[in-house]
Amino acid sequence: VQLQASGGGLVQAGGSLRLSCAASGRTFSRNAMGWFRQASGKEREFVAVISWSGGSKYYADSVKGRFTISRDNAKNTVSLQMNSLKPEDTAVYYCAASKLAVIATTPTNYHYWGQGTEVTVSS
Repeated sequence: VQLQASGGGLVQAGGSLRLSCAASGRTFSRNAMGWFRQASGKEREFVAVISWSGGSKYYADSVKGRFTISRDNAKNTVSLQMNSLKPEDTAVYYCAASKLAVIATTPTNYHYWGQGTEVTVSS
């Protein structure tokens, strides 16, 4: 089982990036999928999660209104559209598959993790 995250890069403040995560080895159509991030010297933090059907989404307060999570179960992918990026969004972003079908925000509820993609927002 593998989660492959991509789409990170260097962007100026106010810019946009779209992260993608492709799953292989098994389907995650019955699992919630989430994005987390970890800035240098800080703990991993929750960013966004989407339920198995895509009908429920939940965001960290710090990204609400700027980031949008989506999924395509037919393609076994999950995406994170990031707009109005700020320097404080700089981090390594990880996609993860939850053990649950419904919304979960704590890392311990996730049992598969991607390798991370780095996002750097310059001021």
